[in-house]
Amino acid sequence: MFVKKHDFLSFLEDILQSNLVKDYCPNGLQVDGTDDICSVMTGVTASQALIDRAIEQKVDALLVHHGFFWKGESQVITGIKKNRIKSLLDNNINLIAYHLPLDIHPIYGNNAQLAKVLGLQNVRAHQMAEPKGIVMMGELTTEVDKKGLSELVAAKLARQCLFIDGSSKSRVKKLGWCTGGGQSYIDSFTSADIDVFISGEISEQTTHSARELGIDFISAGHHATERYGVKALGEHIANMTDIRVEFVDIPNPA
Repeated sequence: MFVKKHDFLSFLEDILQSNLVKDYCPNGLQVDGTDDICSVMTGVTASQALIDRAIEQKVDALLVHHGFFWKGESQVITGIKKNRIKSLLDNNINLIAYHLPLDIHPIYGNNAQLAKVLGLQNVRAHQMAEPKGIVMMGELTTEVDKKGLSELVAAKLARQCLFIDGSSKSRVKKLGWCTGGGQSYIDSFTSADIDVFISGEISEQTTHSARELGIDFISAGHHATERYGVKALGEHIANMTDIRVEFVDIPNPA
């Protein structure tokens, strides 16, 4: 069985509603391929390694969080970009990418899925951050030793985390987070709001913000914190359609 590309894209758009989000790249279909979609490969980034796996598995579409054509990048199709796009076109593979819509979705979003992985409760969007859902707040079921929290995050995400001790607290419960490169959103909080802020990356100034705000900070990896949204979306596609879906994780320590 197959699904027509137009119907598949409409199905995704009904879920993610990218037309409501101002983004740094085009969302939806980025590289046009076959009209009949029987199989989809999902992954975090449309790297050459992931594209090669898609070619090897002869899939009809590649669905990712990080696609192509970012705002501010060179518009010429040369080098790495040329090789990636040529590989997709030569093999008639659709490239479909959703960036911010896949960060903020209340069920399949990276932020929502990270909360699920960490077992958080009372999960809600930060009311001052836009678009809604780009920064989240939630709580652990009970207070834990803050170094123990860093170890828990590392175990759940299967990677070493960087912990910045920004407070005098020994135990923590209230968390704020933004997956990927959301470290600057720590400045949206005070120590009264949260005990710990989690993001994928850390910048030089993040350490100073954490210490001056009195908030502990965990850098858990851009890739590691954003594996779960596209994976969950793919599982939903498989449950709701006859399309065969496979998630492929290309290891990335960043």
